[in-house]
This record gives sequence, C-alpha cells and structure tokens, in this order.
Amino acid sequence: MLNQVVLMGRLTRDPELRRTPNGTPVASFTLAVERDFSSRETGEKQTDFIDIVAWRHTAEFVSKYFFKGQMAAVTGRLQIRDWTDRDGGKRRSAEVVAENVYFADSKRAREDSGDYSPRSGNLPFEDSYPSSAPFSIGESEFSELDDDDGDLPF
Repeated sequence: MLNQVVLMGRLTRDPELRRTPNGTPVASFTLAVERDFSSRETGEKQTDFIDIVAWRHTAEFVSKYFFKGQMAAVTGRLQIRDWTDRDGGKRRSAEVVAENVYFADSKRAREDSGDYSPRSGNLPFEDSYPSSAPFSIGESEFSELDDDDGDLPF
C-alpha cells in the first residue's frame, strides 16, 4: 500500500512545539495550500487548510526555522484520527504526519522581504537559516581544460 502526501503552502501560524510525557518533541502547524484550478463561479482559486504534525528532529527543526507566512514543502503520510468531543460526539479528523519539511521560499524572496524570524533573535534571514547547499562555487572557480582531447573517459 502507498500513503504518500506532498504539499506546498504557507504556514498560517507559527509552529507549536510540545513534548509528550516521555519528552518526545512534537510540533503542529497548518499549511494554506492553494488549489491548482479556479472556481467556475468566482474565477478565484480555493485554498485548503491542512493540519501538519511533525515528530522528533523534524519537530525541533520546524519550530526553530519556520514561522507564520513562510512557504514550506512537506512530504509525509495522511493520518485519520477518530476522537470523542466534549459532548460525547464521535468526530474524525485528517492530518499529515510530516516526514520531511523543506524551505520553499527562494533565498532572494527571504532577503528581499526584510523580515526577521521571530525565534532567531531578530537576525536577518541569511544569518538565521542554514544554507540549502553545503557550499557555493563562484564563477571564477571554473576554467577551461587545456589538455582536453575530446574523448570521454568511459
């Protein structure tokens, strides 16, 4: 069986980090995900608000680096939970259990926004986020090969 969900949207609120009684971190947040098609009546795109739950290291990562309004990409699985409300009524809710959460805003958008992360001590975005690449290569580090004979090595 396959239960795989891929979503991209904006956080509607800052992630809420909690811990289970045995100390396991769990973060919850909601993604506003715009549909690809427009409504026939209004011509506007509809938005779905999807509850996301992240556990352990993913929960700590999300709570440290993500905040309301930021674009995020989430991969995970759909989970349906049955529960009883305060009045004794049977209820059912759907949520995505996040396996991976990625930055989906471009670095340029983060730099241009001039916004600051609420949990980073008001450092600018470039200083408060880990780089998405392990290193960067400048144009000057590339050069033509002088002894290229045109043959491929395989």
